[in-house]
Amino acid sequence: MSDSHAGPEEGEVAEPEPLVPDEPSYDPAAPAPLGVERTPTGNAEVDAGLARLGDADHLATDGHIEVYEDVHRGLRDALTALDQRPGPPAPATAPAPSDNRS
Repeated sequence: MSDSHAGPEEGEVAEPEPLVPDEPSYDPAAPAPLGVERTPTGNAEVDAGLARLGDADHLATDGHIEVYEDVHRGLRDALTALDQRPGPPAPATAPAPSDNRS
């Protein structure tokens, strides 16, 4: 007679098979951080826009457009502000005297 057997003998209780948890399913549309490093620029307005980009990491892809448009608007405003002259307006130049030889 052999010591190995295929199943429990009379009176023995079979051990239950260990439960293996289901592997989590991969959802490509689920929010996931991109892990893109954002380096500060030193300009408060631009840095705020870069920080705002981090909000897209926690949104589904259909929510990214709102964040991107907001950041784009802020960056455009920061660039527009660079074109404005600081301080009082420049003095108006007087027209050159005309040469009236009558």
